[in-house]
Amino acid sequence: MAFQKVASRADLPDGKAIVVEASGQKIAVFNSGGKLYAIGNTCKHRGGPLCEGDLDGTTVICPWHGWEYDITTGNNLDDPKISVGSYPVRVEGEDILVDA
Repeated sequence: MAFQKVASRADLPDGKAIVVEASGQKIAVFNSGGKLYAIGNTCKHRGGPLCEGDLDGTTVICPWHGWEYDITTGNNLDDPKISVGSYPVRVEGEDILVDA
Protein backbone atom coordinates (compact mmCIF):
# COMPACT_ATOMS: atom_id res chain seq x y z
CA MET A 1 0.00 0.00 0.00
CA ALA A 2 1.10 3.53 -0.68
CA PHE A 3 -0.42 6.99 -0.42
CA GLN A 4 -2.20 8.05 -3.61
CA LYS A 5 -3.64 11.44 -4.54
CA VAL A 6 -7.42 11.09 -4.63
CA ALA A 7 -8.72 14.67 -4.51
CA SER A 8 -7.94 18.31 -3.78
CA ARG A 9 -8.88 20.18 -0.59
CA ALA A 10 -11.23 22.37 -2.66
CA ASP A 11 -13.24 19.21 -3.51
CA LEU A 12 -14.13 18.55 0.12
CA PRO A 13 -15.69 21.34 2.21
CA ASP A 14 -16.22 20.90 5.95
CA GLY A 15 -19.12 18.58 6.80
CA LYS A 16 -19.10 16.91 3.40
CA ALA A 17 -17.93 13.64 1.85
CA ILE A 18 -16.78 12.45 -1.53
CA VAL A 19 -16.26 9.00 -2.97
CA VAL A 20 -12.89 8.27 -4.54
CA GLU A 21 -11.20 5.22 -5.97
CA ALA A 22 -7.80 4.04 -4.75
CA SER A 23 -6.20 0.67 -5.43
CA GLY A 24 -9.47 -0.44 -7.06
CA GLN A 25 -11.55 0.29 -3.94
CA LYS A 26 -14.40 2.75 -3.48
CA ILE A 27 -13.50 4.90 -0.49
CA ALA A 28 -15.54 7.62 1.21
CA VAL A 29 -13.45 10.60 2.34
CA PHE A 30 -15.05 12.86 4.95
CA ASN A 31 -14.20 16.34 6.23
CA SER A 32 -15.34 16.70 9.82
CA GLY A 33 -14.28 19.96 11.44
CA GLY A 34 -11.38 20.33 9.03
CA LYS A 35 -10.00 16.86 9.80
CA LEU A 36 -10.10 14.24 7.04
CA TYR A 37 -11.07 10.58 7.41
CA ALA A 38 -11.36 7.75 4.89
CA ILE A 39 -13.43 4.57 5.20
CA GLY A 40 -14.87 2.00 2.83
CA ASN A 41 -17.85 3.45 1.00
CA THR A 42 -20.07 0.35 1.13
CA CYS A 43 -22.33 -0.25 4.14
CA LYS A 44 -22.11 -3.82 5.45
CA HIS A 45 -25.92 -4.08 5.75
CA ARG A 46 -27.16 -3.78 2.18
CA GLY A 47 -24.36 -2.01 0.34
CA GLY A 48 -25.54 1.58 0.75
CA PRO A 49 -23.15 4.39 -0.28
CA LEU A 50 -21.79 5.84 2.96
CA CYS A 51 -20.48 8.96 1.19
CA GLU A 52 -24.13 9.94 0.63
CA GLY A 53 -25.05 9.55 4.31
CA ASP A 54 -25.64 12.31 6.84
CA LEU A 55 -22.53 13.27 8.78
CA ASP A 56 -22.95 14.11 12.48
CA GLY A 57 -19.53 14.92 13.93
CA THR A 58 -17.56 11.74 13.32
CA THR A 59 -20.60 9.54 12.72
CA VAL A 60 -21.96 8.80 9.26
CA ILE A 61 -25.48 7.44 8.89
CA CYS A 62 -26.06 5.16 5.91
CA PRO A 63 -28.71 6.75 3.67
CA TRP A 64 -30.41 3.43 2.92
CA HIS A 65 -31.24 1.91 6.32
CA GLY A 66 -29.66 4.11 8.98
CA TRP A 67 -26.68 2.01 10.03
CA GLU A 68 -24.16 4.24 11.78
CA TYR A 69 -20.38 4.12 11.44
CA ASP A 70 -17.55 5.94 13.22
CA ILE A 71 -15.56 7.59 10.43
CA THR A 72 -12.41 7.60 12.60
CA THR A 73 -12.31 3.78 12.81
CA GLY A 74 -14.82 2.37 10.31
CA ASN A 75 -16.61 0.56 13.16
CA ASN A 76 -20.37 0.18 13.25
CA LEU A 77 -21.73 1.99 16.32
CA ASP A 78 -24.24 -0.73 17.22
CA ASP A 79 -21.90 -3.70 16.71
CA PRO A 80 -18.14 -2.98 16.79
CA LYS A 81 -17.48 -6.45 15.31
CA ILE A 82 -18.91 -5.02 12.06
CA SER A 83 -16.69 -2.54 10.28
CA VAL A 84 -15.72 -1.13 6.93
CA GLY A 85 -12.10 -0.46 6.05
CA SER A 86 -10.40 2.57 7.55
CA TYR A 87 -7.57 4.23 5.65
CA PRO A 88 -4.87 6.72 6.64
CA VAL A 89 -5.28 10.18 5.08
CA ARG A 90 -2.76 12.96 4.73
CA VAL A 91 -2.72 16.35 3.06
CA GLU A 92 0.23 17.64 1.06
CA GLY A 93 -0.33 21.23 -0.01
CA GLU A 94 -3.78 21.12 -1.59
CA ASP A 95 -3.69 17.39 -2.36
CA ILE A 96 -5.62 14.78 -0.37
CA LEU A 97 -3.83 11.43 -0.28
CA VAL A 98 -5.15 8.08 0.96
CA ASP A 99 -3.15 4.95 1.78
CA ALA A 100 -5.30 2.14 0.42
